[in-house]
Amino acid sequence: MVTLMALSLFAAFGCKNKKANIEPQQPSEIEQKVNEYAEFTLTTDLSKLSEKEKQLIPVLIEIADIMDDLYWEQYFGTENRKALDTLSDQWVKEFAMLQYGAWDRLDSEKPFVPGYGERPLGANFYPADMTKEEFEALQDPEKTSLYTVIRRDENGALKVIPYHEAYAEKLAKVDELMGKAIELAEDEGLKNYLTERRKALQTDDYFASDMAWMDMKSSKIDFVVGPIENYDDALFGYKTSYESFILVKDEQWSNDLAKFVKMLPALQKQLPCDEKYKKEVPGTESDLNVYDAIYYAGDCNAGSKTIAINLPNDERVHLKKGARRLQLKNAMQAKFETILTPIANLFVCEDQLDNVNFNAFFSNVCFHEVAHGLGIKNTITGKGNLREALKEQYSAWEEAKADICGLFLTQTLIEQGEITNCTVEDAYVTFIAGILRSVRFGATEAHGIANMMCFNYLQDHEAFTRNEQGKYVVNVEKMREAMNSWAALILQVEGDGDYDFAKKYAKENGIIRADLQKDLDLIRENNIPKDIRYNQGLKALGL
Repeated sequence: MVTLMALSLFAAFGCKNKKANIEPQQPSEIEQKVNEYAEFTLTTDLSKLSEKEKQLIPVLIEIADIMDDLYWEQYFGTENRKALDTLSDQWVKEFAMLQYGAWDRLDSEKPFVPGYGERPLGANFYPADMTKEEFEALQDPEKTSLYTVIRRDENGALKVIPYHEAYAEKLAKVDELMGKAIELAEDEGLKNYLTERRKALQTDDYFASDMAWMDMKSSKIDFVVGPIENYDDALFGYKTSYESFILVKDEQWSNDLAKFVKMLPALQKQLPCDEKYKKEVPGTESDLNVYDAIYYAGDCNAGSKTIAINLPNDERVHLKKGARRLQLKNAMQAKFETILTPIANLFVCEDQLDNVNFNAFFSNVCFHEVAHGLGIKNTITGKGNLREALKEQYSAWEEAKADICGLFLTQTLIEQGEITNCTVEDAYVTFIAGILRSVRFGATEAHGIANMMCFNYLQDHEAFTRNEQGKYVVNVEKMREAMNSWAALILQVEGDGDYDFAKKYAKENGIIRADLQKDLDLIRENNIPKDIRYNQGLKALGL
């Protein structure tokens, strides 16, 4: 028997009968943002590794986790990170963990955590109240070093502190773990690299370890570790961020790509620009290898996930030995299948939809990294190296160069019969679809600005148009012409070190225009993921 009291309780909780319509709770905006990152498990076939190599991986993960802590300190600050633990909204907290802070990296770095305003341009590398004029007046040659932070002394004056002193406590633990890693390393190249990298992390002198990394040819395991990229320093572009990748080599795919390294000097000569902008000879000791990524930490794990690596960044190493281009095949495949293919189905015209394929995507990404090593590293106008001459504009223009010159290389190698698993039209159409994927990261950091400069240039030169259904149609011949002229312009701007033009052009053209924004809105309405987030670690690897 149901009492009147029981009936009143049912009514109070909205449970009058089984047929009652209960509105499902709508996900919050932040919950939706979290869900824009599709989950993907990082793993690989570990049976090809020796027992000691398997024992090495947990040690490398411990080191990588310290790099992760160091990156939090550099980008967001240790106290700010602790404050995130007090957040009551689980989705805001989870999204903050993905972004390594309070700003949405894929939405123009808009703040989403209550109490935080715009991201400091200098992250936590400089005092928050420091002006550019104050920095310029500081008389210390190490102030522009890649490996120093700027702080205030007891009198409020600026002072320069090397990374190895600023982060001494955490780096001491890294030193201990590097010793264990060196003992476990069987490959002589890996052992030598780890030995030199151990020294570098304690001295901030990375040249010898970069050279040793270039000499590491046969190791099945690769370990990228240290302060490397300078994208987070939007104030000057000087300071580098800690990160780490742990990678396992795909030897079959790597062997297939090896032949392209010897072709770099010839490819340099074919760049579509004036001879004076391609007079340097790229090194031919560069590696072009394929890996499965099994762990990301720090800078590379924040927001959008890297799918290819081109290192080291030191121009001295480039001129002596070239660079290593590491293609992260499993991460690349995840983005192609989860993100790029649905976008192509939405926007590429029916006649060209089959031109979007993984082989073309892989080649475009691969040769983007190769293209970083082409062109010239020092201006022809006496303004020093490109990074010095272009200042904070350098990263965006360098990424734009890699985008379009990478496409040029893919096209050239297809026409020479060196790439046989895709066509020039495949490369072009997949490239345009790829921009629609990557531009969703926003147009505030280097890659996003580069994407937009490239997209807008190609659109302005009618490399692609939209048909009556709003689908993208690539004009192969106009695409070729626009690709060549855009590459020539970028190489000229870099070679001349034309900072004023670079800044003005990027401001006017490195933006998302209204028609593209409508396309991006439609992608979001269709719930296509923006990027991926990783399930990773010993459990994911079965260790």
